[in-house]
Amino acid sequence: MSARNSLDGDKTGSAGVLEITRVFEAPRALVFKAWTDVAHLARWWGPKGFTVMSYKADARVGGKFRFGIRSPEGTEHWANGVYKDVTPHERLVFTTAWEGETGASKRETLVTITFTARGNKTEMHFHQAEFESATARDLHNEGWSETFDLLADYLKTM
Repeated sequence: MSARNSLDGDKTGSAGVLEITRVFEAPRALVFKAWTDVAHLARWWGPKGFTVMSYKADARVGGKFRFGIRSPEGTEHWANGVYKDVTPHERLVFTTAWEGETGASKRETLVTITFTARGNKTEMHFHQAEFESATARDLHNEGWSETFDLLADYLKTM
């Protein structure tokens, strides 16, 4: 599996975007299914050491998702979003926002994922923007990178 991460900001002080490209040892239809079928999402989602407490998703344009993960230290993290584009085997676009202690959503970002067939492998390009700070972006880079490592391992079992 190859990986390429990019952290970009602009000259106006924006926290910029996060881009990650990964090649998975699995066909594109399978990688897409892992991203859109809640039974699969619940098995690989989250950074290393985190557990999925709940994952609900309706992967269609206008459909919503909400998940809860627990850190190894026991801290719960909840997020939600709305699917904006679901093009089977090719592209996913969705909003996502962490929830605060009151359940209200924090800053929303937009995630765009494209899936490109590379023989029996899949190149996934992940793009997320706009972050509230470079620190938030960098923490997401770490979390997503670990999450994609878990996805790679999970795809081997599908």
